[in-house]
Amino acid sequence: MAELIAKTPFDGMAPVTHGSVTLREVDLGVLTSIAPLKGQGKAAAAAFKEAHGIAWPAPNRATGKEGGRAIWFGRETVLLAGPHVDARLAEHAALTDQSDGWSAVELSGADVEDVLARLIPVDLSAATFKRGHTARSQVQHMNGSITRTGADTFLILVFRSMAGTLRHDLERAMASVATRR
Repeated sequence: MAELIAKTPFDGMAPVTHGSVTLREVDLGVLTSIAPLKGQGKAAAAAFKEAHGIAWPAPNRATGKEGGRAIWFGRETVLLAGPHVDARLAEHAALTDQSDGWSAVELSGADVEDVLARLIPVDLSAATFKRGHTARSQVQHMNGSITRTGADTFLILVFRSMAGTLRHDLERAMASVATRR
């Protein structure tokens, strides 16, 4: 019988640095999509806050911190990253384990905004896109989620099947910006 070996989306990629920007793989833990049932938005948000101690994020926002983050994921949907979702939320929302479907990286450094400007058609400048802001957008030609988690740090999620492409595109943009400095 074949012996299967679990691998991360980036297969244990070591951090990569070009110029002032560093790319590293992130293990977000369990990823659960929480989509309130019709008419249950407020009840789901209250139950979520009670169960996890994290506020339900407004559109284009993320709440919590590393190890327990809630990311707005479109319309009324939230992605809980970190802990297992409290099963009692199923009374108010559809809960879907997304853990194997997404890959995540952290991109950080002084020139991070310049790197991302080459790939993402959203103004990610600190004046507009502050810590805790999130967007569902294109990352080059992939669908993704971008969240500012620090002054010069972003969390980027794309479908797991696009992990290699994300790494390639980010590294090319990082090298291009570093070369211009």
